[in-house]
Amino acid sequence: MAKYLAQIVVMGAQVVGRAFAKALRQEYAASQAAAQARGRSGQQSAAASSISGMSLQEAQQILNITTLTPEEIQDNYEHLFKVNDKAVGGSFYIQSKVVRAKERLDEELSIQTQDSQQKQRNTPET
Repeated sequence: MAKYLAQIVVMGAQVVGRAFAKALRQEYAASQAAAQARGRSGQQSAAASSISGMSLQEAQQILNITTLTPEEIQDNYEHLFKVNDKAVGGSFYIQSKVVRAKERLDEELSIQTQDSQQKQRNTPET
């Protein structure tokens, strides 16, 4: 009886192991396909997120930005920076998050500008 129970446990572990390995391979393939789909700008954006330690979405949430326009970024940055100034009872931590968010969004704007310029260069004029 114990022998059969041990065989069932071993076979169950093998099935679970194979399923896990297959799921892992599929996830790896999907992530590779997504990385290729994002292309160069996606890689640059991921690098910027890695360097700044803040994702694009997080930076947009901090500055309450819906569209990446330099004017909106600057206006929201200035307001939040002043409101969180330590001299008026604000938080230095939040103020530093606001600065990092602006840096991250400025980097993203720079990446988008470079991409659009490169696309214009690569597009043949008719």
